[in-house]
Amino acid sequence: MAEETKIFVETIDVRKPILITSFPGIGLVGTIATGHFILELNLEPIGVIESKALPPIATLYEGIVQPPIRIYQCTERNFALIHSDVPIHPGIAYDLSCAILDWAISIEASRIISIAGLTTFEDKKRVFGAATSKEVLDEIKEFVEIFKTGTISGIAGSLMNECFARKFPAFALLGETTGFNPDPRAAAEVINVLNKMYNWDISVEKLIKEAELIEAQMQKLAEQTKMQEAPKEYHPMYG
Repeated sequence: MAEETKIFVETIDVRKPILITSFPGIGLVGTIATGHFILELNLEPIGVIESKALPPIATLYEGIVQPPIRIYQCTERNFALIHSDVPIHPGIAYDLSCAILDWAISIEASRIISIAGLTTFEDKKRVFGAATSKEVLDEIKEFVEIFKTGTISGIAGSLMNECFARKFPAFALLGETTGFNPDPRAAAEVINVLNKMYNWDISVEKLIKEAELIEAQMQKLAEQTKMQEAPKEYHPMYG
């Protein structure tokens, strides 16, 4: 495991789970999606990720301190989830990706799914997919539009690179959005794709109804993320 990044987990009950990851980025698509999982499914944290390179802050929920990167599990749907409340500095991306993949291997995860955003000028709320191998791409191609040409930067790109290097099956789900402003509707579309892939029934009704409130609440985090990221974290398809 990476020296600068440590993962602490109390106990994990899921067996060969899907590991879903999200970190603040374009449109906060992943952060909003996994935050919705946590609230909608009443998930409790089972662990944390710590690093010297993380911002020196603690987030609060109803008066209880919560470290900025937390790990959850859902035994009913057999997935583990990594959710971050803070943007990740590029300098920690490699170490964090290595630590996450090391942990995924240790729990015998079957797949890593990275949820993030993709900026386009059309904003049709499509969900694009990219994978670490042709075999994995074949598994997801009927549920997404294939992200044929472009780049994925930040922690999502770093994690996909590490999975590719170690031949670990992984794919990214990229919710289409127009920029850095929080986009709950794009997050809802990603959740709908996961529902179809795995026969889940996670409702996005609250997410859509409370979209404007969520957008306002997440605006500050979006601004912090914008300062950390390059002007365009995810570039649209060319041609």
